[in-house]
Amino acid sequence: MFTGIVEELGEVTAVETLDDACRFRLRGPVVTQGAKHGDSIAVNGVCLTVVDHEGDEFTADVMAETLNRSSLGALKAGSRVNLERPMAVGERLGGHIVQGHVDGTGEILERKPSEHWEIVKISLPADLTRYVVEKGSVTVDGISLTVVDAGPDHFTVSLIPTTLDLTTLGHKQPGDPVNLEVDVIAKYVERMLGDRAQGAGR
Repeated sequence: MFTGIVEELGEVTAVETLDDACRFRLRGPVVTQGAKHGDSIAVNGVCLTVVDHEGDEFTADVMAETLNRSSLGALKAGSRVNLERPMAVGERLGGHIVQGHVDGTGEILERKPSEHWEIVKISLPADLTRYVVEKGSVTVDGISLTVVDAGPDHFTVSLIPTTLDLTTLGHKQPGDPVNLEVDVIAKYVERMLGDRAQGAGR
């Protein structure tokens, strides 16, 4: 489990294309501290497993399902990525509960800079609209953000200078894809209410 508080802005150093998967080599001096085979690291919000670790770099395999459901397939050598290690038991939950299981992808539609922050408008797949609400939580490329406004096919978030400086959202432009993960609590509530309604019908 992650919190959506990005630990560092890492870099893809190599991409190896396999028959039905990819192997990424990524640089991240912070997240590789103490890393070992089998550990989890979130890369742009996608939970990946460390295959190998050497120095400040690690490798991770990404299967076709993940490439198809996320924006990781667009990464290439030199791409910057958000990195976060799993939350340790007993630590503060600074963002919100993030599983690292991407629900879909959106696209940066618009950026509106101001003196102290920036409003970013992001497209929203139709099947995720019901989970995104004003002042609720959403994960964008692994970043825990608060929804400013929720529309039928988009939402907006407000980014402070720290987020702009330390994450990929400081560099992405209109047309760029982003990974989206909605609040898992909303999905569980929907499922439970649906089961209750079916039970009442019987």
